[in-house]
Amino acid sequence: MTTASPLLRTQGLTKRYASVTATDDLDLEVPRGRVGLVGANGAGKTTLFRMMLGLSRPTSGSLEVCGIDVHEDPIGVRSRLGYMPEHDCLPLDQTAADVVSTFGELSGLPARAARQRASDVLDLVGLDEARFRPIGGFSTGMRQRAKLAQALVADPELVLLDEPTAGLDPLGRGEMLALVARLGTFGISVLLATHLLDDVQQVCDHVVMLDGGRLVVSGGTGSLLERTGLLTVDVGPNREDLLAVLADEGLTASVINGVVEVQIHGDESLDVVRDVVARLGLPLHRMTSRLTSLDEVFVDRAGSGAPS
Repeated sequence: MTTASPLLRTQGLTKRYASVTATDDLDLEVPRGRVGLVGANGAGKTTLFRMMLGLSRPTSGSLEVCGIDVHEDPIGVRSRLGYMPEHDCLPLDQTAADVVSTFGELSGLPARAARQRASDVLDLVGLDEARFRPIGGFSTGMRQRAKLAQALVADPELVLLDEPTAGLDPLGRGEMLALVARLGTFGISVLLATHLLDDVQQVCDHVVMLDGGRLVVSGGTGSLLERTGLLTVDVGPNREDLLAVLADEGLTASVINGVVEVQIHGDESLDVVRDVVARLGLPLHRMTSRLTSLDEVFVDRAGSGAPS
């Protein structure tokens, strides 16, 4: 295993249950960093996590995590992973410090080192002052932070986060995403499973989209967020002149609320509008466009039925 090895590599990965195919002939190669694994409930995200952790064997195909074949060395893979499950799983009558340090000891740390490491990660996730309180008295946000702390205590190479913002209010959600974004500064890669594409768009460098166990798209977040949709152009009273020339250039445009709205498809359309405005010598008061959201990417790619 080298640092150049992909975070995750699958070939023909398939997992079938009695009447359900959870992952279907999945071919992936995912780079290190912060990766979003997105899809609706039942898309195959949790099944993929279980196979990565060695808790479930694939029906067919191969799976490598951090350069290690999970089938050949499941313990070696698991020693490099931290896992934050979606649902509450920590003992409510124990303090956060005791629980997190116990997980540290289970990972192989000596007791004193585990206690120190637990203190460090609880401080990192914002639970330093609450570390000696029973988890049963924690709010939802604090419990999510405690789960994140136990996933980080053994200093994993990769941490698997299953719906880390589930049940959080907007403030708590923002704070959790900020924590996820910080993990990269410690050299920890992240695989974040969620159905909230906005979360991924905020903090992830790479996106893997699944639908019904099949790959919809895998790629860099920036490359998927193409500039498209509508361009708003304000040229004052010269709107009709602009409309006429844009029509000659093959662009669809109309006047809405006193400004020209142009349907664009990528940077080439933007260049055409800019050049037309300059050629006509029109006063340009404002020109704004928007980026495609990951929701739109998912709907477009899933609807086409072809992975890319």
